[in-house]
Amino acid sequence: MGVRDAGRNQMGAASVDGTVSDLDLLRAHVAGDRDAFAELFRRHRDRLWAVALRTLGDREEAADALQDALLSAHRAAGRFRGDSAVTTWLHRIVVNACLDRIRRRQAHPTVPLPDGRHGPDDGPATGGVEPAAPVRDHDTAMVIRDALAALPLEQRAALVLVDVQGYPVAEVARILGVAEGTVKSRCARGRARLAVMLGHLRPGNGPTAGSGPNVPEVTGGNPEASSGVRSGSGRSRPAARQQEEA
Repeated sequence: MGVRDAGRNQMGAASVDGTVSDLDLLRAHVAGDRDAFAELFRRHRDRLWAVALRTLGDREEAADALQDALLSAHRAAGRFRGDSAVTTWLHRIVVNACLDRIRRRQAHPTVPLPDGRHGPDDGPATGGVEPAAPVRDHDTAMVIRDALAALPLEQRAALVLVDVQGYPVAEVARILGVAEGTVKSRCARGRARLAVMLGHLRPGNGPTAGSGPNVPEVTGGNPEASSGVRSGSGRSRPAARQQEEA
């Protein structure tokens, strides 16, 4: 079955809106269509890349993790049970690949390259769009990135998905395979740690009170349930809490 045929239902009729769903593309891939999985990846590449980059904080590591995840998804497509959205399934594989790399890195530490970044003309390693820095000030962005990297893995994954990428708590629970209350608890503990680590960035806590860069607010995420993460949906949310000067 080809990509063009994937938009037809079991009765052979074309889908109502004339588009091919993610599930149809995955089924077409399992049936042997060589283009179906590439189209599925093209749809969600930027969001998957953003999650990998924010979770790992290193472009080369993120590119490797994303490649590992896509190879796993490519091979495991036939075992997809359809009990969640295809995008949820893809995000879960990407997050797990990132966490696996972090665990291996902690078990076998190496000397990293400075910031793990390419030159300005190299472009994103995956061909996708690199997410914008959490704040305009680069030094502050680096501090926030390092603070996120210092969080325990589970808290970091939850905060990246909820507060940085803006996914609903219910969707993050499906991605991580935990209860919604667990996601909320991990986010709360992560925010508390960030508040301590980034407290010096708050206006009034330094020698240049009121003139330093603003640290955007860490939100509680979107509590509404979602039927699945959609490419291009949600707005990037910074990973630090701003408190107004008393």
